[in-house]
Amino acid sequence: METSTSIKIFELAEEDRPREKLLLKGKSALSDAELVAILIRTGTTACSAVDLSRMLLASVGNNLAAVARMSVADLTKFKGIGEAKAISIVSALELGRRRKEQDLPKRQKITSSKQVYELMRPDLYDESVEQVYLLLLNRSNSLIKKERVSQGGTTASVVDPKVVFRFALEQGAHSLILIHNHPSGNLQPSESDKRLTQCLQKIGRELELPLLDHLIYTDQGYFSFADEGIM
Repeated sequence: METSTSIKIFELAEEDRPREKLLLKGKSALSDAELVAILIRTGTTACSAVDLSRMLLASVGNNLAAVARMSVADLTKFKGIGEAKAISIVSALELGRRRKEQDLPKRQKITSSKQVYELMRPDLYDESVEQVYLLLLNRSNSLIKKERVSQGGTTASVVDPKVVFRFALEQGAHSLILIHNHPSGNLQPSESDKRLTQCLQKIGRELELPLLDHLIYTDQGYFSFADEGIM
């Protein structure tokens, strides 16, 4: 009889799938219902942990903030969620709230291209291959997250607009700034740099998620599409 150490997600019981999926694909691959299912671990004889989580989320319009406002008593009204499971959910969401409070004061407001350049220096200084980064900003132009979206060779890197805007939408960004380095030290944008900027601008306008600037970084200085008035 043949055995295999590779387990496919669809071969598992449904209540086990979220945990296996997290191990195989990472936490960002899980839906809200699957993450909640990991907290409650088991469902009932009538429905799996995932189904139970979906019902819980559906009861509040799939709004996690509304779930976070629920008490242990509110949660235990759902068949299959006892006190221990309710406490796990409340505790996890409270930790998320506290983390968010701690993150807020650290958010840096982006006000100039020079500030972006200095922010990226630790990541791009003396870098020998092209790297492409996103700065994701909220409505007040404060930094939500810095994300590397591509890494190339010494002369070029490939940027997929779908990847750029997927990251931005997942983080709830209001606007974004693209930065990439030229290891050669050449500050002038290439034709492909210009085409990429135009493409991201067009998609950003359609999604109401504007590209505010595109910086070309070198150790000796930078080029800002916005400062040069070519955006």
